[in-house]
Amino acid sequence: MFKRMLVAVDGSKTSMKALDQAIELQKLMPDAEILILCVYKHHSLFEASLSIGRPSDMDIPDKVLSEYAKGVVNHAKELAKEHGATKVRGFVKAGKPSRAIIKFAEEKDADLIVVGTMGTNSDKDGIFLGSVSHRVASHAKCPVLVV
Repeated sequence: MFKRMLVAVDGSKTSMKALDQAIELQKLMPDAEILILCVYKHHSLFEASLSIGRPSDMDIPDKVLSEYAKGVVNHAKELAKEHGATKVRGFVKAGKPSRAIIKFAEEKDADLIVVGTMGTNSDKDGIFLGSVSHRVASHAKCPVLVV
């Protein structure tokens, strides 16, 4: 049924639930591949320079966020393998999350995108769907499973 499933993760509980669902789907389709993607928001040097309090050894925000995203992806890959996933690859991209997820899915020929209902930047009070999952579900060219 599905050959390449893209799972967007950001370290949130709902993104890890999305990963769990992709793993369960892969068990039904052993030839399917899971692509794990973490997207971090790009910060320019100009944005970094606007910080009021700057330590003398300040890292460039993109570098810090990229390292964090790599950690999220590596953790997700380890979990996937522990839970029986066989074909798993991880990726990190900078950009606006919804756009980056959709573009990456198109570039990699994903035939399913799996996302959590809400990520790390959402308030959970009465909201069913976060902005990223809403945009991905609305604009993706392949099916989207929102967990």
